[in-house]
Order: sequence, then C-alpha cells, then structure tokens
Amino acid sequence: MRRPNIVLILADDLGYSDIGCYGGEIRTPNLDRIGRSGVRLSQFYNTARCSPSRASLLTGLHPHQTGIGVLAGNGAPGGYPGSLNDRCVTAAEVLRDAGYATGMSGKWHLSGPLWEPADSWPTRRGFADFFGTLSGCGSYYDPATLYRGEVDASAEARDPQFFYTDAITEHAVEFIGREAAAGRPFFAYVAYTAPHWPLHAPQEDIAGYDGVYAAGWDELRARRLDRLRAEGLLSAESALSAPDPAQPRWAAAPDQAWEARRMQVYAAQVERMDRGIGRILDRLEAAGVSDDTLVVFLSDNGGCAETLPLGEPEEFRARRHIVPAATREGAELRVGNILGLDPGPEDTYASYGPAWANLSNTPFRLYKRWVHEGGIATPFIVHWPAGGLTAGRIVRTPFQLTDVLPTLLGAAGVDYSREYRGRAVPHLEGRTMLPALRGAPVPDTPLFWEHLGNAAVRRGRWKLVREHARPWELYDMDTDRSELTDLAERRPGLVAELATAYQCWAQRVGVISREGVR
Repeated sequence: MRRPNIVLILADDLGYSDIGCYGGEIRTPNLDRIGRSGVRLSQFYNTARCSPSRASLLTGLHPHQTGIGVLAGNGAPGGYPGSLNDRCVTAAEVLRDAGYATGMSGKWHLSGPLWEPADSWPTRRGFADFFGTLSGCGSYYDPATLYRGEVDASAEARDPQFFYTDAITEHAVEFIGREAAAGRPFFAYVAYTAPHWPLHAPQEDIAGYDGVYAAGWDELRARRLDRLRAEGLLSAESALSAPDPAQPRWAAAPDQAWEARRMQVYAAQVERMDRGIGRILDRLEAAGVSDDTLVVFLSDNGGCAETLPLGEPEEFRARRHIVPAATREGAELRVGNILGLDPGPEDTYASYGPAWANLSNTPFRLYKRWVHEGGIATPFIVHWPAGGLTAGRIVRTPFQLTDVLPTLLGAAGVDYSREYRGRAVPHLEGRTMLPALRGAPVPDTPLFWEHLGNAAVRRGRWKLVREHARPWELYDMDTDRSELTDLAERRPGLVAELATAYQCWAQRVGVISREGVR
C-alpha cells in the first residue's frame, strides 16, 4: 500500500471563527473547499500560545515535556529551557527515518539560539529542507532570522516583491512539486506567520475589505455565531459570550474608521494565506497526488488581544512613535521598525486589538494565553480523499494537539518507538483520531492544559478551568460551551476530583510552579 503524503498547515493567532467554513466573513475559498468536502472538528484544542502549541503538535507530547512550557528562549533560572530538548522526537524525525522526504516552510519558534546553528534548529530535528524564520514574529516585508537551511537568507527579503506569506507558499509548492515528481512520500510542514501581528498586507488585498467591518465587532460577532450554527459546528450549547467589558461597544468606539482598518488588514492577511494554500492544493492536484495526500489545517492559539501600537489613535496623528530596530548585536531578536497609525504598509507595526480578537474567537471569551475556550479552540480541517474519511462530516469528540502525531503516524503506517537513536523517549500522550475521522464512535479521554499558570482539565462534558492564581471554575460543555455559568460552588466534589487529576498530570509532565501555583 502506498504511504500517503502529509501536508500539515498551521496558521498563527487565527481565531476559531475567522475562516469561512467556521463562520467567518473573511474570504477563504480554498480552506472552505477542503473543510466542507473533508472533515471538520468542532472541539479541537491547541495549547493557547505559539511555541507550546508547535512543540506539542510536532512531538505528540505536552509542551512541558519538550522543554518549552512558555515560549522559545531560555527561562533559567527556575524556568523552562525554551528549546526543543533531546527527550522528544519530532514528526519529521520519525517520518524521515521511515523513508519520507521532509520539508518545512515558515515559522519554527522552538529554539532559544537564533543566530548560530543549534540542535534545536529544524534542520537538526528531522527537516532535510527548511526555509523560514526561527523567531516568533516580525515584519512580513523583512523578517528577522530568515534562513534557507542553516544559511542566512535575509538577502532574499531585499527583493521589492518579497512578502513573507508568499515566500512560505513558494517554498512549500517547490518542495511538494519536487518530491512528488521523484515519487517519494513527503511530509510538508507549512507554518504561516499569518495573521500574527504586525498587521502587514498589500494595499490591494486590504481594499478588498472596504466597508466589510463598518458594522463593528458587536454586530459581526452575532452574525458569525449564526453562521457557525448554520454550518452545524455549534448549536444552542454555545451562546454568545458577553463582549469584553474592558472594550467599548462599537457604537461608542472612538475612531471607527481606524478600527475597521485594523480588521481589514487582518482579514487581508488571512485571505492571502488562503490564496497560498490554494496554490499548494493546486500543486498537489497537478502532480496527481491530491487523493493520496493527507492535508491538515489548524491554528496555534486563539485570537490575540495584545495591543500594538500602544496608545490612542489621536496620539499618532500628532506624532509617529519610532521604535529603534534591535540589531543582532543589541538584542537576540530584531522586532520591528516603526509603529504607525494606519496598519498595512511596511513602515507600520500594529495589532488589531482585544475587541477584534473577541470577534475572532466568537462565540467564546478570553484570548490567546488563556485556556478558556477563546484561547484554545481552533478550526481543525482534515482532507484525505483516499483515506476513507467520512466526507462532509463534523466530528464533535474533543481532541487536542497531542492527538495529531499519533494520527499522522497511523495514516502513514509508521510505528513510534520508545527509543530514538539510543535514548529513551516518552510514550505519545495522545491517540489517533482516524476512527473518529472515518465515522466510528470513540470515547472521550481526559484533556489537560497549562500555560502561565492558567490551567484546565476536561473530562467528558465537564471542564475545570482557572486563570492564574484565581479559583477554579466548572462548566458543563454539553450545555455551556461558552463558559458562562460557573457550577463550581454547586459541585464541590467534582471540582476536587478534577483538580486532583490536574495536579497529578501537572506533576507528571513537569509543569513548573508559577508563583506558588502549579
């Protein structure tokens, strides 16, 4: 039997309801096509932030077990190492050893060292072909830490036509075409930085959303929920959460034109990524391998509420706030150039802010970094025509990132060994999703999360969750997916039981206590 090719596509900071087949008004025809003709999961979860999600996705372990409990970068003393350790094995390492060609395009964000090759670089963790960035974010016009293999590729960004989303796509398309022509099974990991800030997009893409966001975040949240229900992804159990109380209602928002512009650029970033995914799908089709290719799409965390630039729009009308670029000599990461008023062009460095992130995470509350639903719920699409999947199916069983690697290996018919190159490695923490994707009923298993002291455990219909250093909250996911009615005081025994399960898990996987709270 021919082993399937695997294309794993990861978006960055994309919310649950941003793409069309998950209720969004953003134009994503390519994702919509494979989503509606493939399988969509309504309750798939990431781990709330960039690096931990990537670590878990690629290893089948919880991020704390891989050395990355918070972000890439050394957290010593007392914190996580911040680089992928040698006690885990990546999907690329396992598949490469099984005869797959392995290529990565885009954002790595799993290594502390950025300027000198290290054992935590993708080239040394199973990817024979790499083009992308090692750091977590940066300009789409001139990204920092850009490498081709282990060679500095920053000169490539000097081309006036360079745009990072397109460059990621181009590398992935070239890799797929080359390996398909050679007749080798391939694993392509395509890790876009879109739509992570800064809000950078070509003007023609931004103009395509003129007027779309004039209705504002309140009205658009309600419309998205209606579409999510029409798609069959959510139903009455998922009410619209209240707007973020720290943000104004749209009617009272100052400078609505500026606010709408921010969301226009974000939408343009997502659409350009989808356009690139369309090119990848076209290359698979042209190579005659589309049916035999397992394509997976997801996001690393929920919409991001971080605010850039700091301050109100009026301040920037009077003066532009210039932030000196950090150089290789002055800092480990060059993070930007100019924070401007109207986002989109190269000389700006902005985000879309909490109110629009609240829209991205419709109907849930809270954001990236939290482990409430708004921070961890992601669209999850699987498309594999020759894989016996139930086309058009929506899977409602809860799964999380640790389940991805077992699923990929199961599809490829590749075993996972508890020993890799003479060293012991942990057992996979997740399970294959293939039976559920093929229409079989599967039982629930407990799911766990921790990030920055924010913690949660889900067992069946019950989810116990807390913000750092705050009391536990208990929600019935079967009737209250949006986490609006806290049942902790009514079910103290269940709270204690789930809290004990969480503490046992946290100790086992190496969660480091944060200010006295594990």
